[in-house]
Amino acid sequence: MGRRLIILPILIFVFNGLAMAEESLINILEGIQKNYGHISGLSVPYSREVITRSMSMLGDQVKGDMASGTIYFKHPYLLRLEQEKPKAETIISNSDTLWWYIPDKKCAHRYPAKDFGKELRLLSDIFRGLSQVENSFQVLLQNRNKSGEYEIELIPDPPWQEINKINLTVTKKYEIRTIRIHNQLGSITVFKLGGFTEKEGFEKGFFQFIVPEGVKLTMEGTSQ
Repeated sequence: MGRRLIILPILIFVFNGLAMAEESLINILEGIQKNYGHISGLSVPYSREVITRSMSMLGDQVKGDMASGTIYFKHPYLLRLEQEKPKAETIISNSDTLWWYIPDKKCAHRYPAKDFGKELRLLSDIFRGLSQVENSFQVLLQNRNKSGEYEIELIPDPPWQEINKINLTVTKKYEIRTIRIHNQLGSITVFKLGGFTEKEGFEKGFFQFIVPEGVKLTMEGTSQ
């Protein structure tokens, strides 16, 4: 009898701890939704690094492929990435098509978004405040990092062929600062986001792409 009385408080503590953890995740997701869910458009500066499996084994000794620029988003799924460094490139994505324009090489690529645009679709979902994220991912709350920021892990459900998991870093004010996309082959794409600026409207055609004269267009995938 005495042993049962000892175990009972322990079980109550464990179950209460699980409930509090679940509550924390709910609160964080609600905070993200309040920050982003009402926004019709935004711009946000970004830096992007691609770390290969061999680079990740070396820790901070090696820097991967680095790029930076500005992301523009219009609800619900329009994205434009204007890369400024190391060289100018433009990516435009909607629910059907992804365009990649490389002025320096005078070439443009067109891809079906359903096959090649999942990472950008994920960015759209994030800028929509992770609305209904549980419909596409298992959502796990990890320990806070050294800066006290929340760490959230998203595991695609059903699984994605290319991507294993996504880790998000969220500030105490529920702003998403880091997105780490883990490829099945071991490479990691890291987006670091600055503070966003709301945009009420964009100029006509901002999220469309017209092939400039003298630029070679390549059709990729199954869509034509």
